[in-house]
Amino acid sequence: MNSIFNRVLENCELRNLSENTKMTYVRIIRQFSEYFKNPPEELGTEQIRGYLLYLKRDKKQSSQTLDVVYSALKFFYHAVLGRPWEISPVPRVRLEKKLPVVLSTEEISALLLVIENIKHKALLTVIYSAGLRTSEAAGLKVSDIDSARMQIRIQHSKGAKDRYTILSETALTLLRRYWKAYRPRTWLFPGRFGDRPIGHRSISFMFNQYKKQSGIKKGATVHSLRHSFATHLLEQGADLHHIQLLLGHSSPRTTTVYLHVRRVDLQKIVSPLDRIITKP
Repeated sequence: MNSIFNRVLENCELRNLSENTKMTYVRIIRQFSEYFKNPPEELGTEQIRGYLLYLKRDKKQSSQTLDVVYSALKFFYHAVLGRPWEISPVPRVRLEKKLPVVLSTEEISALLLVIENIKHKALLTVIYSAGLRTSEAAGLKVSDIDSARMQIRIQHSKGAKDRYTILSETALTLLRRYWKAYRPRTWLFPGRFGDRPIGHRSISFMFNQYKKQSGIKKGATVHSLRHSFATHLLEQGADLHHIQLLLGHSSPRTTTVYLHVRRVDLQKIVSPLDRIITKP
């Protein structure tokens, strides 16, 4: 069965998919195969439909998770096996339109202040200050920090795109302190053994640990730092076009979600009740 998973990896590589996407697709296809106790290439449309229903009904998976599973299985049957993908028997999950969880500037400050480990502090500070995805922060190299132009180069991001984002002066000062303490060579934030970047789970674990220590009760994740970066820029007066470029969004429609979570305009709106009744 390993040969079929090698084919998945090879096809992902030919499509220039990210390392994270490759591992995710292989994991999903493997779990799909193990659920039915059959090689994935021997399973068909009815098994796909049944598996998605199982994930939704029994495992209570979110629509976002189901959408990723759908994409992985579609890629496997269409791109790897060369079979036609019959859309009608297996409808795509309708994604829930949820607003992102955003931390206030006070909560960001509280989070970063409780961190004593210089490496952890530098990592989470860079994620927030530059609006990075977890995978982008993990994949940073020392050479990606351009202090002369005050920019950070993001390579092979989502959609196999490169981009530049801003380098905060505060973050640069912290990075210099971190570099003197750790002297990273290739990867800016190496993992335990140094020859590979830090893992996504490690970043998530440290964030949750410091979130708890700082007393933040919101259901925030590491990705909330990216959402907070965009929202705070919008509240400071930055235009959507530049925020879109900094975040690396392909479509401006993706960036407009932050219009719904910024506080500036909402705070200026007065409820009509307060204009009718001044004293309850």
